[in-house]
Amino acid sequence: MRLGLYPGCSLLGSSREYAESLRAVAAQLGIEWQDVPDWNCCGASAAHSLNHDLALALPARILAQAEKAGIEELAVPCSACYSRLAITRHELLADEKLRRKIAGIIEMDLECKPKVLNVLEVLTRFTAGGLSDKVRQPFKRKVACYYGCYLVRPHKVLKFDRVEDPQSMDEIMKAVGADPIDWAYKTECCGAGFSVSRTDLVAKLSGKIVDDAVRRGAEAIVVACPMCHVNLDLRRGAIEKHKGRQYSIPVLYISQVVGLALGLDDQALGMHRHIVPVVFSEPREAGCCCAGHGEAAAPVGATEDEH
Repeated sequence: MRLGLYPGCSLLGSSREYAESLRAVAAQLGIEWQDVPDWNCCGASAAHSLNHDLALALPARILAQAEKAGIEELAVPCSACYSRLAITRHELLADEKLRRKIAGIIEMDLECKPKVLNVLEVLTRFTAGGLSDKVRQPFKRKVACYYGCYLVRPHKVLKFDRVEDPQSMDEIMKAVGADPIDWAYKTECCGAGFSVSRTDLVAKLSGKIVDDAVRRGAEAIVVACPMCHVNLDLRRGAIEKHKGRQYSIPVLYISQVVGLALGLDDQALGMHRHIVPVVFSEPREAGCCCAGHGEAAAPVGATEDEH
C-alpha cells in the first residue's frame, strides 16, 4: 500500500517518537510512505485565528504539492494538521471562487484531489485485514483511548467516527490485544495550543483526563496527536501540581502500541523519548520497555503514597 505522508512540524521536532514509530510500523504492515515534497507548516492552531486566507493558503499549498506529486491519499498523523488540511479541502471544494483565490495566492494549480486521512483511518484498514494475525506480543493492558478534539470535529466536515463516543481507536487496540476502558473523557479538550501561553489551563483540563483514566483502571493513555501527547506527557509536572498528587500512567502514541504488539524494538519506536517513563506493574515480555527497566516497577497510575 502506497500512501502520501504529511509529517508536519511536530513529527520532526517535539514528537520524533511518533514519526519513528509510524515508519517502523509501516514497514511491518507493508505501507510505503511517499512524503509530500517541499512541504510547509499547515498553520496548525494559530493561523486560522489571525487570517482566514493565510489559514487556507498554508494547507492548500500542501495539498497542491501532494497533488503535483501524484498522491491520491494523504495520511496526516497529527490531529491538528489533519483538521486544517481536511477543513481547507472541504471549504475549497465547496467554493470555486475561493479556491481560485487561494490558488492565486500560492501561485500553484489547485484542484484539491488528494483525500486526507488521519492515522486511525489508515490503521483501521488493517484491523479488518489481518492486523491481529501479525501480532507477536499482545498488548495485554487496560488502555484509555484518547481521541481529543480534532479527530472527530467538526463531524459535518470530517465525517469520521462518532462525535461523543468514537470507536475506531478502541477497535485497533482490541486487535492488538489491549482492553479499552469505557470512560467519559475520550473527546474532551486537553488544552490544545495553550500549552505554552496558558499552562495553568492545560494543567486543569489535562488533569481531568489523566485523573479519570487512572480512576477507571487504565494502565496507559493512548493518543494519536502530538499536541495531546505534549499536554498529557510533557505537562505532567503542571498537572500534578494542580491536582496535588502524582501520576505515573504513561502516554503512548497508537503507533507505539501497535509497534509493541508487532514485536518491534523499543528504541525503534522512540519509547525512550517520553517524559513520563513507560513502566508497568508487571512485565509482559522479556526485553520489553514495559518491564520496568530492570527495577521494581510501581503500578501505573499509582501515587507516591502507594509506591
